[in-house]
Amino acid sequence: MGGARVANWPNLITVVRTAAAIALGAVALRLGSVPLLIAAYATYWVGDIADGRVARWLRQETRLGAVFDILADRGCSSLCIATLIVIRPEFTPALAVYWVQFMVVDALLSCAFLHWPILSPNYFYKVDRTIYLWNWSPPAKAANTGLLLLVLLTLPPWVGLALACAQLVLKLVSAWRVAALATVRT
Repeated sequence: MGGARVANWPNLITVVRTAAAIALGAVALRLGSVPLLIAAYATYWVGDIADGRVARWLRQETRLGAVFDILADRGCSSLCIATLIVIRPEFTPALAVYWVQFMVVDALLSCAFLHWPILSPNYFYKVDRTIYLWNWSPPAKAANTGLLLLVLLTLPPWVGLALACAQLVLKLVSAWRVAALATVRT
């Protein structure tokens, strides 16, 4: 299921992208800077794609690396969300719902892969294809944060709130389904 080596290229990319995104996000928060917030999000997202691709390309995927990536995503996203709330307070209701969804429900859901002999949530299709498609397929990953931000930036804030609520419901249904699968397995 992959080597147990912690000091590898994908984890180094995760460290660098997380440190850079958090530094940019912290300065963006302090200054209320939209360009720095965009840079923080871009660093987080590009780095998140890169660490996964490099892990698969070099065959350096590990379960520890997957959990590290999940936690790093929450750190980057949390600071970016806080900064966005400061810059655009009208987004607060939608982002508060998203915060619960991503920081709590999705975090638990993403770590659920540890219950099965798979390397990461990216392989959850081996456990349940529907849950994989809803949560970790490439379109689902892009839609989780990117779609909400796009909606908030282009439509009235209540539309973003409705989308955030719908995403939370989808994550709760997914978590319920994963819990049922885990019960059957034990």
